[in-house]
Parts: sequence; structure tokens; C-alpha cells
Amino acid sequence: MSKAGVSPLRVVQLSDCHLFADTEGKLLGLNTQFSLDRVLDLIRAEQPNIDLMLATGDLAQDASFEAYKRLNDALDTFDTPCYWLEGNHDKPAPMLDVLSERLDKMSPCVIDVGNWTIVMLDSTIPGDVPGELYDDDIAFLDRSLKSAKGEHVLVCLHHHPIPMGCKWLDTQVVASAGRFFDTIDQYPSVRAVIWGHVHQEYAGERNGVKLYSVPSTCVQFKPFSDDFAVEKTPPGYRWLDLYDDGRIDTQVSRVEGIEFEVDLSIKGY
Repeated sequence: MSKAGVSPLRVVQLSDCHLFADTEGKLLGLNTQFSLDRVLDLIRAEQPNIDLMLATGDLAQDASFEAYKRLNDALDTFDTPCYWLEGNHDKPAPMLDVLSERLDKMSPCVIDVGNWTIVMLDSTIPGDVPGELYDDDIAFLDRSLKSAKGEHVLVCLHHHPIPMGCKWLDTQVVASAGRFFDTIDQYPSVRAVIWGHVHQEYAGERNGVKLYSVPSTCVQFKPFSDDFAVEKTPPGYRWLDLYDDGRIDTQVSRVEGIEFEVDLSIKGY
């Protein structure tokens, strides 16, 4: 309970599912539908009272309608609002086809819930891997922060806005990260920034703003690696408790007791 006696908002973040049209599709030797199903089972077991779910990009590997439809059907079983970000492996057209009756559930968008505003940004470059926030994206962020109804703000994007210490992965950092943070620095209401893409857990802070990444629901990238490398750390998700007074509690939870076979001989993804 918060100081005011109000229960925090429980937010669940999952990311980088890399689903295929075929349920037998594999990324680096790992069946991504199988691993996602195990993560969703874990969420069901651990999270009886979810207020909001955030799916932060690379939801499909092949950008197929079938993959997005299957993901949407699975997330619908949680009976809670779920918002999607586009990642560099995603394509907006099939995502929008699946979300045709609720287009407000896809980035860029603003979510007002309780004493919080959540800003979802599209950090993709069409047809390319690295991240970028263009002039229109920065303007959207600025407008959203200026007009936020909530006293506290959480900002979400797919790509990492800070280096992760992985030489190969940090070539994909948001190119306009300086402008991104310059904008955020103008608004003390921003409490945290979260992202996906990096397939690893991270927690840090910049100018009083919490910074978090989330594991993938499938393959995990090896931290602090110069070249592309994966490891056998299990998949997982992140939960966040957003308190009415601006505090945040958060933790990563991972699947246990299942052996995930990753083909370490495959380079790139």
C-alpha cells in the first residue's frame, strides 16, 4: 500500500517474443512459442491482479499476421488492457490488422491510469535494426509530458537509450538519445524509462529517473559481450508496482525448472 493507502498499479512488461507464423518456429534453435507459453504460465501463477500489460516490441520474428493474432489471443486471456510497441522485427500493418478494433493500444500512445501517465514511443527505423526517435517522435514525447494527466510518468520504448556495455549491441542504441534525455530532463514528473530489445536485465538511474530493461521471453543475449553472444539464462518478464506517490518497486521473474536448448553455433538473429 502507498502512503495514501492506495494499492499500487501492477504493470507487467514482456518483450521480444520473436514469434513465427508457424508454432514450431525457432530462434537460435529455441522454439519461441514454447518459451513464451512458459513465461505466460509464470505470469498467470505469480500475477493474479494485473492492472496493465506492456508488450515492448519484437513481438514477431517474421512480422506475420498469424504470430500477432496468436499473441493477441494469448494476452486477451489475462482480461487486462495490453499495449503494444513496434520493434525492429515488427511491421505495423499486420499488427494494426490484429488490433483493428483497438488501435489506441499501439504506440505511439499515451495511457492515463490512476496518478500515472505512461508514454509509449516508437523507436524504430523502417527496414533497419538500430533505434531512433525522429523530430515528430520527440515532439510527441514533449507534448505528452507537457499535457500528462498523471502526476508521475513512465516512458516506454523498444530500443535502449543508453549503452548496455555490449559492443555489438550498442551500435543499435537510440541515435537521438541525447535529445530524448534533454526532453525528459525538462519534466521532473518522469519517474522511469523502460525498454526491450536487449534481451537482458538491466537496472540503473540517471538524474533521478529509474532505467530498466527486461529479459526476452525467448533467447537471452550475453551481457558485456564484444561480439554477438547468447547465454542459457531462462526467459522471463518484469513486473512494476507504480505507487500513487511516485515510488516504483520492480523485479524480474524467470521461468525455472525447464531446460531451454539454445543453438550457440548460430551467429546473429
